[in-house]
Amino acid sequence: MKLFLRENLLLIVTQLSQCVMISVLFWLDGYRGKGVIIYAILLSIVLLTAFLIYRYISRKNFYQRLQDPMAKLDESLEITEQTPISEALDQLLLAQFRLYQEELQQAEESQNEHLLFMDRWVHQMKTPLSVIELTARTLDEPESSSIREETERMRNGLNTVLYMARLRTITEDFQVKPVTLSKLIREVNQENKLFYIRHEVFPQLKEEKPGITVESDEKWLFFLLTQLIHNAVKYSTGKANHIVLNIFEHEGNAVLEIKDFGIGIPDVDQRRVFNKFYTGENGRNYRESTGMGLYLVKEVAERLEHRIEMESTAEKGTTIRIIFSETQNLTSV
Repeated sequence: MKLFLRENLLLIVTQLSQCVMISVLFWLDGYRGKGVIIYAILLSIVLLTAFLIYRYISRKNFYQRLQDPMAKLDESLEITEQTPISEALDQLLLAQFRLYQEELQQAEESQNEHLLFMDRWVHQMKTPLSVIELTARTLDEPESSSIREETERMRNGLNTVLYMARLRTITEDFQVKPVTLSKLIREVNQENKLFYIRHEVFPQLKEEKPGITVESDEKWLFFLLTQLIHNAVKYSTGKANHIVLNIFEHEGNAVLEIKDFGIGIPDVDQRRVFNKFYTGENGRNYRESTGMGLYLVKEVAERLEHRIEMESTAEKGTTIRIIFSETQNLTSV
């Protein structure tokens, strides 16, 4: 109704002004028939009102469609009503929808090509890294360890790039199945054995009861846990010689807790550590920080429908918990 009145406001003002001007003109010309003048004004108003009512009723759906936001894109294909302006609107929306579909398809094809390229490139880069690592083993220390440390950083960076590229299509890559948390942690620890030794920070696994199993995607959960462990070890180096990986149940939910005793996170940074590219004070002190680790952890956890909690105290350490919802938990074995 508001849109209708705004569109016809000029017509209403013009029509009323015309009635007044004609009456004034007759009065100045010497005609003093007040009754006729009033009758003419009322007749004009009645005709104007009837015209506006007819126009509003005939175009009600048109104005309603212009005012109400679309809930979904398919609504642009709906037929409004059989009036010229409504048909023109329908044709415009249809053309816009088709153009949007074409551009969206082109964007999806471009994105898929980019993802395919990134996937192949990362796997191609891993081959020369493996060759460099094998070559480094033939060298004397400390050159051998230094080269392997750098290649490991490159490998972790490549994995981050790969998982970041796959993040948009993560739901298509899911393979949800029972995952035994203690077994997964041992596999992660084995994969990062040299990383622990190099930083002189070692994991301690604690289980409330053995065999706690959850439903999740093992590959993505492996990546998520690796990111958290790397952060815990990196920010514990020089301050503590161990981190604690704790598995327990709380209020019917399985919980995987990663606790370190390192530098902690300042209070001002804690609300933003999961933001993309945010490094904070610790990131400025540790130049290799990209600000993507915890962002990926948060994104992956949300898509897996796991909950992330964090507690941290500066100079005392950080605790991050992965909480598996009750519907995802399986009976402990």
